[in-house]
Amino acid sequence: MKVSVVVCTYSLDTYDAFTEAVESVLSQTYDDVELVVVVDGNRSLYDRIIEAYGSLTVHLNEENVGLSESRNRGVERASGDVIAFLDDDAVADERWVEELVSVYESRDAIAVGGKMVGQWVAGKPSFLPEEFYWLVGVTHRGFAEPGQEVRNTFGSNISFRREVFEEIGEFDPELGRRGSLNIQAEETIFCVLMCEQYGHGVVYNPDAVVAHKIFDYRTEPKWLVERAFWQGYSKRVMEQLIEEGSDNETAFLKQLLGEFVPSRCKNLIRSPTAPKLLQLLSIVVFTVAVGLGYGYGIGRELLA
Repeated sequence: MKVSVVVCTYSLDTYDAFTEAVESVLSQTYDDVELVVVVDGNRSLYDRIIEAYGSLTVHLNEENVGLSESRNRGVERASGDVIAFLDDDAVADERWVEELVSVYESRDAIAVGGKMVGQWVAGKPSFLPEEFYWLVGVTHRGFAEPGQEVRNTFGSNISFRREVFEEIGEFDPELGRRGSLNIQAEETIFCVLMCEQYGHGVVYNPDAVVAHKIFDYRTEPKWLVERAFWQGYSKRVMEQLIEEGSDNETAFLKQLLGEFVPSRCKNLIRSPTAPKLLQLLSIVVFTVAVGLGYGYGIGRELLA
């Protein structure tokens, strides 16, 4: 089984992180791996990558088209039986592809994703609760059990059989990171369509590990609150594109309010500390921010 790994990049500022991502793919324990790089509208970056990694498949978008369209172009150039995605600020464990393939072979899965862990470049903030690690692209508390089928995993640790793209089509280019736009729903929409078509989701294998670099700006409270707001807005956009699009989010909210918050309150009463109090307050702030973003999405619809 041949696996193509698509890595998209667009800025010289992240070149050092990008090279770590590339080297992690080239160092996989699984032998049959193809690396496809897509450079989004940056000729200088493309030239530098060609000079350093001339033997790889590298494609240059003539203009900046965004992450979703870049991934689509990577899929077009991939030749593997399975196509996996890794972000340019992430580092795959050496057994990452091997662990993905093991699920495809043992369960005849159509899609497999793994666990995202944090590589806290600036140190892990004491106020950030594990329930909201998803704000920084890290697998959060209560996500899923090993082997469970989920709607989708993070876009930097997800893979599909080639025929899924042949059947479903591409990622929606109007979604995903593009310049200052913050609509984060491209993998979700694609995976919902896949579930509708095949009756199966993404099999979660926590042993397929990818580390996500958490730079200093991503640990700033202001950035995290804004991120939560735009995630709420994205969830509303997603609901308008697909039916029952927020089932996972509703389940998470119920678990958050019905299980995690009460257990944190009890723990805080038994053993009060400043970090515990800050994390509980952060849960409230982030939840409100998500709700405001969701409401903002509704407001835009009413005014449209």
